[in-house]
Amino acid sequence: MPQVVRFLLLGGLAAAINWVARFPLSLFLPFSAAVLVAYFIGMTSGFLLYRSYVFPGSDRPILQQTAMFLGVNLVGAGVVMVAANALLWGFSHTLWPEAVREALAHGLAIGIGSVGNYFGHKLLTFRISANG
Repeated sequence: MPQVVRFLLLGGLAAAINWVARFPLSLFLPFSAAVLVAYFIGMTSGFLLYRSYVFPGSDRPILQQTAMFLGVNLVGAGVVMVAANALLWGFSHTLWPEAVREALAHGLAIGIGSVGNYFGHKLLTFRISANG
């Protein structure tokens, strides 16, 4: 199965974990905080899945992979936060219930962030050296 397909499938699983985690978090956290915590839950799942099944040939030490993964995902978290709040504001003029607006804004923002994450992880986090 091509790498990009594995990334999309397992990234979709990590994104689903991210998205679903926000619902119980929203019971006791404000929307922005719940999105951020859910993002890091999904990010941890993504690291384990990507390292094992999408980019298994990386010759970088685990600590370098972890640090770069965190860096790529910190940028991604910023993108998701900005996109989620912008989309939520954009949906504020609809008659949809708040829970629906939040779910759509968060889900779309995750998709926006995933594009940059693929390239960041392929080129930085799990890259294979020219000698590897």
